[in-house]
Amino acid sequence: MTELTVNWNFPNSIYTGAGRINELPSMCKSLGITAPLIITDPGLAVLPMVSAARNACDDADLPCGLFSNIQGNPTGQNIVDGVKAYKAGNHDGVIAFGGGSALDAAKAVALMVGQTRPLWDFEDIGDNWTRVDEEGVAPIIAVPTTAGTGSEVGRASVITDVDSKVKKIIFHPKMLPQRVILDPELTVGLPANITAATGMDALSHSLEALCSPFYHPMAEGIAVEGIRLVKEYLPRAVADGKDLEARAQMLVASSMGATAFQKGLGAMHAIAHTLGALYGAHHGLLNAILMPYVLKANRDEIETKIERLACYIGLEDGSFDGFMYWVFEMRRNLNIPHALSSLDIDDSQAELVGIMSANDPSAGGNPILFSSEMYSTIFVSAVNGC
Repeated sequence: MTELTVNWNFPNSIYTGAGRINELPSMCKSLGITAPLIITDPGLAVLPMVSAARNACDDADLPCGLFSNIQGNPTGQNIVDGVKAYKAGNHDGVIAFGGGSALDAAKAVALMVGQTRPLWDFEDIGDNWTRVDEEGVAPIIAVPTTAGTGSEVGRASVITDVDSKVKKIIFHPKMLPQRVILDPELTVGLPANITAATGMDALSHSLEALCSPFYHPMAEGIAVEGIRLVKEYLPRAVADGKDLEARAQMLVASSMGATAFQKGLGAMHAIAHTLGALYGAHHGLLNAILMPYVLKANRDEIETKIERLACYIGLEDGSFDGFMYWVFEMRRNLNIPHALSSLDIDDSQAELVGIMSANDPSAGGNPILFSSEMYSTIFVSAVNGC
């Protein structure tokens, strides 16, 4: 086993290694947090890892609260409720603990505790981010328990506007957590199917970042290595959830994917955001299913990049078709469904899906600027598995 206990400071202060969660109280103190609020999801809230974190803070004279009223795709109301809990408990910092939904919600709560404007005023459009009262943003420590979204290294949150049934990106540079703990022991209990879906989400981040047409060679370098880590370690993590090396490397791959996608995302995420808002389906699983259909649609613009990537990650067949074969085999071995119909999604709203996807912010980073009709076509193909 490769020992992976190390710290680095890009894009934020990241502490990797088994048992690093024990450093949570000292991290709070280093940030001047005296009364942290753990924000997590309802499933994690009742698990020993969360109670252990709370107890560790309490024992260090850091009275620690808990908020867990968060949906799988967090909503604006979840953020409002979180802000109320933060203020009611006189908290002065946020511990974002859990998967992507919990981390996104926690970062949004940390942003909003010091604002007078409503949440949607900070949607990532134009210079909306300049409206933020920066002094009011609470310090954040991120503790991911899944290896997929990489929200711990992001400056944004994806929150669902229930009224308009649209996922919106809330952005500000100070939403980037000041400390991150990547402790593989916290991911050991993750079920194989969630490990697979979140791991494929990490793959989709690096893959779409690589294929994005924008110029950012540093992000491309991070993306290709992130993809290699997924290839090497995701099957191991799914096969043996107690494989700490695989778990650690997948946490790293997840952070790398989210670091890389500042270069851009694309049609996988544009459609996945839409379907998440309309159907409430798991974001990582949506990206996993959509992946080959979007790659095929983008082939004319990405073939050379994919061939270079196939060579780098060591595929025997370094062609675009060889890479596609690897994607299909990876999905099959991880028991990822081939079609969206397996999630009870049909094509009755194909036109709406096409329009919403074309208008999603991620669409701007796709190698080809697809029309709404093309998005509808890709969606229908993914529904029917053809």
